[in-house]
Amino acid sequence: MKELFADRMSNVPRSFVREILRVTEDPDIISFAGGLPNPISFPYKEIAESAAVVFKDSSNEALQYGSTEGYKPLRDYIAKRYQNSGLDISPDNILMINGSQQGLDLIGKVFLNRDDVVLIERPTYLAAIQSFGLYEPKFVSIPLLEDGIDLEVLEDMVESFNPKLFYSIPNFQNPTGITYSKNKREKIGDIFNENNTILVEDNPYGEIRFIGEDLPPIKSYIENSVLLGSFSKIVSPGMRLGWIVADKEIMNHLITAKQASDLHSNYLTQMIVHQYLSGYDVEAHIQNIRNMYRIQRDCMVKMIKKYFPSDVKYTKPEGGMFLWVTLPESMSSMELFEIAINENVAFVPGEAFYSNNPETNTLRLNFSNSDERKIEEGIKRLGHAIKYLKQIE
Repeated sequence: MKELFADRMSNVPRSFVREILRVTEDPDIISFAGGLPNPISFPYKEIAESAAVVFKDSSNEALQYGSTEGYKPLRDYIAKRYQNSGLDISPDNILMINGSQQGLDLIGKVFLNRDDVVLIERPTYLAAIQSFGLYEPKFVSIPLLEDGIDLEVLEDMVESFNPKLFYSIPNFQNPTGITYSKNKREKIGDIFNENNTILVEDNPYGEIRFIGEDLPPIKSYIENSVLLGSFSKIVSPGMRLGWIVADKEIMNHLITAKQASDLHSNYLTQMIVHQYLSGYDVEAHIQNIRNMYRIQRDCMVKMIKKYFPSDVKYTKPEGGMFLWVTLPESMSSMELFEIAINENVAFVPGEAFYSNNPETNTLRLNFSNSDERKIEEGIKRLGHAIKYLKQIE
């Protein structure tokens, strides 16, 4: 049977997080592993009411095939939100997709041939490595600094490799929580306006900033780019609804690739989400999420300071859902994971977020899906595990 499978399948890893989530199904385990929004934030009642309106007023359209581009009123709504924030986006430049994850797959289909070079952050979103990896590119990693990508290395790699794509998460990056400064966004625009590399700007967390001021998308400074957005973090991940923003030439190819994949995204879901966005105070809903995540983030930072050894470093994100922990160089987060599971606490070891030569002393913690009581108890357990690992080294 082995010889029947495509060669590409042997080089693509399974999702490390998905494998960990199977381990953490035990209710006794406090999990900081999954990138899960807090279900308390889901607008259950409003979504149910919105669905009832759609079925009452538009059931024939909602249950029928639809256009590949997506439900036009929803694309109008998204475009208007961009315009209100200073980015001139037309509804015709928006394609609705099954979560921004599908966007990565479509981008890979449209742009990548085998051995094409893709620049990625180091570390980066593990599902991007998995999704692009199906098309067998060569990944080149660029280090992240406290204010975003290392521009010197980025310029060198662009000049050396003439890459096809640069994949970036500039707001509250997954896994580190780092945010690109305004200056770096402008400089990236300068770099890519001088060559043919396509910037793929993934922005699933941008709406959940709870400290500081919003920053413009890198797309504000560059023409040659694709921008990804998602309703997963501000409405519901289970609805699997996101979008791609691209210019006409790129969009035409994305639409063709989308048609080959699934014809169009779920029209019923698109119409329900549009009804919800149009009929309720979504800005107040997003602010409630921000307030909740700020409390949970502050709690986790406070508990790390209290329970972790002083030589453990960690980021302090201004938004999003994650922070990044760096252990002393001699320690392995994989070994720590085995000890931590016995303490009934879980996280994602950092090596899952590297395409090669992983930093094995790193790990990602999610703060959005645990209340303050669980955060304190979980960080306390993890602190015990770190101290135990230091003793047995």
